[in-house]
Amino acid sequence: MKHYDDSFAHDNLPSLDLQPNYIFHDLPQFQHPEMLNCVHRLLDYHVENGSGNSICIRTFEETWTYHDLYEKANQIAHVLVDDLGLKSGNRVLIRSANNPMMVACWYAILKAGGIVVATMPLLRSKELTTIIDCAEISHALCDKELEEEMHLVKSPFLKQTCFYGNSQLENLMQSKSKTFDNYHSKSDSVALIGFTSGTTGLPKMTSHFHKDILNICECFPQYSLQPTPDDIFTGSPPIGFTFGLGGLVLFPMYFGASTFLIEKPSPDLLLKAIQEHKITTCFTAPTAWRIITTKVNEFDISSLRNCVSAGETLPLKVWQDWYDATGLKIIDGIGATEMLHIFISSNKDNMKPGATGVAITGYEAKIIDSQGNELPRNEAGRLAVRGITGCKYLNRIEKQKEYVEKGWNITGDIFRQDDDGYFWFVARGDDMIISAGYNIAAIEVESVLLTHEDILECAVVGLPDEERGMLVCAHIVLKNQSKATDAMKNRIQHWFKEVAAPYKYPRVIYFTENLPKTETGKIQRFKLK
Repeated sequence: MKHYDDSFAHDNLPSLDLQPNYIFHDLPQFQHPEMLNCVHRLLDYHVENGSGNSICIRTFEETWTYHDLYEKANQIAHVLVDDLGLKSGNRVLIRSANNPMMVACWYAILKAGGIVVATMPLLRSKELTTIIDCAEISHALCDKELEEEMHLVKSPFLKQTCFYGNSQLENLMQSKSKTFDNYHSKSDSVALIGFTSGTTGLPKMTSHFHKDILNICECFPQYSLQPTPDDIFTGSPPIGFTFGLGGLVLFPMYFGASTFLIEKPSPDLLLKAIQEHKITTCFTAPTAWRIITTKVNEFDISSLRNCVSAGETLPLKVWQDWYDATGLKIIDGIGATEMLHIFISSNKDNMKPGATGVAITGYEAKIIDSQGNELPRNEAGRLAVRGITGCKYLNRIEKQKEYVEKGWNITGDIFRQDDDGYFWFVARGDDMIISAGYNIAAIEVESVLLTHEDILECAVVGLPDEERGMLVCAHIVLKNQSKATDAMKNRIQHWFKEVAAPYKYPRVIYFTENLPKTETGKIQRFKLK
């Protein structure tokens, strides 16, 4: 039975036979009542249980308690329903940098029975229009700082846009009650839609249920972080990215901890926050960990106990340099928007440097060949995973069939599993370079190049070539740009052949001042291709 007035999300879910197998849902921590609005457990619960005065969100400028966030979310929910005409099941876009009001809007939408579509601040009007048209989004809540591109959006679906930041939304909130009866969602009602960008075609809409949001809070943080209410989380990923949503909102608030939000998180600001606000847990990407390592001696980071990396694989050198500098072990992990968050990782007591980790509580994983058969240990193949979350693309049956095979989620990554059960990243399925019959993983070449004393960053891609099929091509950022000469290219190539298999050496080298990256610090190799 359809539970929302607007049934778009329900109607466009893949049929049950195309959805992945869900396992471990019989464990007590993953069992939920039929009627479930996840906001109650993440926010209202803490107020009801006497923790309303505990700090929930910090920034460099302000501090909100759980009670502050609760009241503001309730007032925004009233605005959505009473003033903006939100119907249950309507999709609501959030356009904002990481700030307290964005979190309040996120909760308010779910309280009011809407479906959240949080976006990255750097998206332009064309990209926003595509998202709005794909998900038939009717409402948008936008930070006034980002209003320019929002005004350029033209879509027949978008009926109401409300701006906040000493603006329209706050004016409407003033007269609203600070209590709100949460919409009676079902545990398997769609709560959020996350867009995944492909290199071609329309973006894919991944949907996740209310129960999925609570389930991931019992997985990665319990396995890898062991959070307490005294923990303070921070990080660089946008909340519009599910890595950031989990690390900066869901995980801290599920455990009654607090989060420190930074709108434009540079390595220096992350370190400043850690020092001044005694941060205990930091989420960021490998590229940021590399830069932070070079600056860490300038700051007091003695409060830090958990360091988390995701978004792309963590090179062993970055892990080792950070450990040598701080004595702290970076927890690597692989997740996917399709799976909502991390499903393979490690913890400080269960870690092999260089390995991504093992399937965490709530998931199982295996390595398969092109036919779906499980491969022997230490043999590279496709990563398949299943557990308490899974891929549910809306309105993309052909993509759903590609991602889900025989009940397993196929991530597109090439991994191998060692004799101890640890998973080791080999390559993205599309980052494997086949040159003169050799299979060369781009990440493997990058890992070697990063050990060169003159190289700051690099990204490796394959270039089409008539003779060899593909050539290994390295885009390199040098620590000293004045050394970017042909002679340096030759030196790097000769050095590479001495320290790694010669067939892997980069036959083409381009020096560049910076590499194209997403907001989360992930290198956009497709742009280099």
